[in-house]
Amino acid sequence: MTGVAAPAGVWFITPGHGPGRFPTAHQCGADVALVDLEDSVPAAAKPTARAAARSFFTASAATDCALGVRISSPTTLDGVHDLAAISAFAVKPPIILVPKVESPRDFEIVAGALDTPEYSPLLYALIETPRAVEALPDIVRADRIAGVLFGTADYATATGSTMEWEPMLHARSAVVTSAAAAGIPAIDSPFFDLDDLDGLRREAENVKALGFAGKSCVHPGQLPTVAEVFSPSPEEIDAARAIVDAAETADGRIVRVGHQMIGPPMVAAARDLLTRARTPREVTG
Repeated sequence: MTGVAAPAGVWFITPGHGPGRFPTAHQCGADVALVDLEDSVPAAAKPTARAAARSFFTASAATDCALGVRISSPTTLDGVHDLAAISAFAVKPPIILVPKVESPRDFEIVAGALDTPEYSPLLYALIETPRAVEALPDIVRADRIAGVLFGTADYATATGSTMEWEPMLHARSAVVTSAAAAGIPAIDSPFFDLDDLDGLRREAENVKALGFAGKSCVHPGQLPTVAEVFSPSPEEIDAARAIVDAAETADGRIVRVGHQMIGPPMVAAARDLLTRARTPREVTG
């Protein structure tokens, strides 16, 4: 893993064969904007998407997002073509999302194809199969891993379950636990019902409570809701500030703040929240 901080928060993904949507992705206000070369691109359009994706990373692209690309699995022919195309980009993606990861070997393939003395992208694993969930303790300790994303659609297909909260809870918990043990962020799956913003909010609140550091979106209309959930509220900021203030005068002792006994883990979480609150996110719908 590199020494660069791994982005979390709100992620947005746009199909690679639709370059007309690239400006929207660049200006959407997400923390990370990805151009997709995998599932959202029909097989016949993949060569077009590889060629178009080059412009997603041009130096002239006006954006406050961290930019990245989701490749096809590096164990497939499409993935090999994706890596070959990216290696020739004049401006290379800072972030590579690797789908269908089931082994640290996937990162060795991607890093071996792309790394140079001047370029070493952040690699994120997309966890979306039962085999990947079983292999999480090894995957999250891969040398180059920067974070993990969970994918409900492929996981539900593989298990024969629905994408509802209860069937996905075990896998989500495993992803969060393994990521936390490795000290890397976990980002949740997109919510695929574009018209159900209430359902999106509930799911975002649930995954935040579970420990996810962010959530992916597949439509610009979802971004404000997810950003609001993952941005600290005024009440959370006030509570965190009270905890930090109490800790600074407690000389290392466990203290009471309101109705809570506050120890070092709560103080660390409060400091992290205040750090995030100092960089507010503006998201356009």
